[in-house]
Amino acid sequence: MSKLAVSSSPHLRDHVSTRSIMQDVCIALAPAGIASIVLFGSNAALLIALSVITCVLSEYVFQRVTHQRVTVGDWSAVVTGLLLAYNLPANAPWWIPVLGGVIAIVLVKQMFGGIGSNFMNPALTARAILFVSFSGIMANYPKTLQMVDAVSGATPLAQLAESGTAAVNLWDLMIGNCGGVLGETCKLAIIAGGIYLIVRRVIDWRIPVAFILTAFVCYVLRSGFTMAFYELMAGGLMLGAFFMATDYATSPVSNLGRIIMGIGCGLLLFVIREFASYPEGCSFAILFMNVCTPLIDKFTAPARFGEVKKHA
Repeated sequence: MSKLAVSSSPHLRDHVSTRSIMQDVCIALAPAGIASIVLFGSNAALLIALSVITCVLSEYVFQRVTHQRVTVGDWSAVVTGLLLAYNLPANAPWWIPVLGGVIAIVLVKQMFGGIGSNFMNPALTARAILFVSFSGIMANYPKTLQMVDAVSGATPLAQLAESGTAAVNLWDLMIGNCGGVLGETCKLAIIAGGIYLIVRRVIDWRIPVAFILTAFVCYVLRSGFTMAFYELMAGGLMLGAFFMATDYATSPVSNLGRIIMGIGCGLLLFVIREFASYPEGCSFAILFMNVCTPLIDKFTAPARFGEVKKHA
C-alpha cells in the first residue's frame, strides 16, 4: 500500500513564477520601447537604459544594506524601470530617470516591504512626484523625428485643450507620430503588447476593457463617436489600462473588484481631462484607484473556503 504524503495548502501548483510573469511583461513592453527609439532617436534608448539600470541597482543596494534577500532576479525592478522610462519625455535630462528610479524602488516599493506590498504603482508614483516637482521638464515634449513640418511636440490632448479641435489625425496617433512621453505615443505597439499579456493570461482582461469602455462611453455622451476614438488614442490611456492599472499588488483580487477598478479609472480620467486644468488624467486616476483597492477588496473579495456565514 502506497503512503500518502500530507502537506499544508496550497495543494494545486503550477510552474508560473514572478520571474516568468515579469519576463512576459518585458516582452509585451518591447514593441513600445522599440517604437519610442524609432520615433525619438537615441536619447530614448539612453533614458530607458538609465531607468532600468537605476531601478535594478537601487533594489540590489537597498536589500544588501538592509540585509534582505536580494530579489533583482525576479525582473520586477526591470519592469518598473521600463514603465518609468515610458512615462518620461524623450528630451528629459539623464538625472530624471535616475532620480525617478530611486523614488520608485526605494521610497514606493522597498519602504513598504518589497514586491507585492506596495499600495501604489511604483513607476506611476515616481512619475507623479517628478511631474509635480519638475513640471517644466516633464511637460516639455520634443517633436518626433518624423514631425519635420511641426512647430511643437505638444501632446494631442494639450493641443485639443488649447484649440478645441483635433490637431492630429487618428492614423498618426496610432503609429505615434505625435508629441508625448516615450511609451504612450505608438498605440499599435501598446495594443499589441496588451493583447499578448491577455492571451498569455498574465493580466485579466476585465480592468483594461472596463477602463477603456468607460472612458469611451463618457466621451461618446459628451463629444460623439469621432472625438471619443480620438480621446482613447490620445494620451496615456492605453498604456495605463494595459500595463499599470493591471499591476497585481495594486489592483483588486476579485473579478467584480477588477471591473469596479476599471470603471473607476475610466470615470476619473474623464473627469480630470474634462473638468480640471490638467489635460492628461490617466496617472492620477490609476493612483487614486490604487488607494481605493483595499476598500474594493473588502466588499468584493469572495468568502474563504469553509467560512461560515455570520448570523445576526
